[in-house]
Amino acid sequence: MYLRTTKRKNKDGSVVQYYQLAHNERHPETRKPVAKIIHNFGRTDQLDRDQLVRLCRSIARVCELTVIDPVSDEHEDKTAGNYLASDLKIDKTMELGTVLAIEALWKKIGLKKTFCDIAKANKLPQEYERALLAMTANRLCVPESKLGVWDRWLDKVYLPSCSDLKLRHMYEAMDMLYEHAAEVEEAVFYQVADLFNLEVDLIFYDTTTACFNTDYEDDPDDSDVALRQYGHSKEGTWSTQVVVALAVTKEGIPVRSWVLPGNTCDVSTVEQVRADLRGWNLGRAMFVADSGMNSEENRKTLARACGKYLLACRMANVAQIKRTVLSKRGRFTVFGDNLHAKKSLSVMENVANDIFFATTPKRLNARVCIGKTSSHFLNMNLAAIKTEKRPTNGP
Repeated sequence: MYLRTTKRKNKDGSVVQYYQLAHNERHPETRKPVAKIIHNFGRTDQLDRDQLVRLCRSIARVCELTVIDPVSDEHEDKTAGNYLASDLKIDKTMELGTVLAIEALWKKIGLKKTFCDIAKANKLPQEYERALLAMTANRLCVPESKLGVWDRWLDKVYLPSCSDLKLRHMYEAMDMLYEHAAEVEEAVFYQVADLFNLEVDLIFYDTTTACFNTDYEDDPDDSDVALRQYGHSKEGTWSTQVVVALAVTKEGIPVRSWVLPGNTCDVSTVEQVRADLRGWNLGRAMFVADSGMNSEENRKTLARACGKYLLACRMANVAQIKRTVLSKRGRFTVFGDNLHAKKSLSVMENVANDIFFATTPKRLNARVCIGKTSSHFLNMNLAAIKTEKRPTNGP
């Protein structure tokens, strides 16, 4: 759509011009573009100029633009340029507030120090830390590719410390992050735990899947690129995927994440997770997971690793639990309108387990929680739930 100008020559030799709003359409037979008139504005010498200005401003308002009319706005509209001295002009505008806050948080949670220490210890350029900051800030603002961050986005924001970055710094910094991801996650977690004064007494763990639209999986013999493998996704499809695992605190603060091959079973991830967290001084924390992590091997692993865990289990899946819980006499303890529970003790795989049967009045086929933990610790948590009278969405 465009503003079209046409001319007409009178008998006296004078030329008259007309303005028309038009757009091109392709002729159905000749297939050539033909101008179709949408609106006639009339003769240019008799045109209502203000009418065109109003049209321009209405279009600009939809497009989030500003129309400056040097004729009528000279003494009426006070645009940004009117407040400048006559010898000054706006050369460039850059975004400041968002990236300033991101850079402050980057330093506050210890990412700046962590990456600088890693680069120094491995004799790598310090620019890698700035490159990672730039890509992180871009991801939080207007996500682009690494090339887009370096070529376009950095010119629009005020990050003077990133002005000397080169494109290769973006790619090489990602290699550094990948090789030291575990170290970075540990440092950030301790910094955040100290910043928010977190009590890490519970660690919730679960997995999900991320699928890819590819026809082939990665070569399983190549340990560097063998993550995309065929498997059953959480959506119930069979596709190439990766398994994403996440451990969080009870406040939802991430502890650590993992990306595992797509053919990894949920049950088989627990041993690696506990091994990776063994040096984090989280031995007093209770490990909480759903029924997908419940297996004899995992219960032994968790008993050796931390001694306290809470795993959900479908009552019909384990005959010993079904017999132990249902054969025990006693009433349910009522913690709320939606939570009734009772406790039983069982020895499974030579390990003493506290079994908590949780149900609701309308759903008696609920799940059983198996835990090897301190009764005093769990009783305090259950008492807190009962006192607060809040709905409980536990296993």
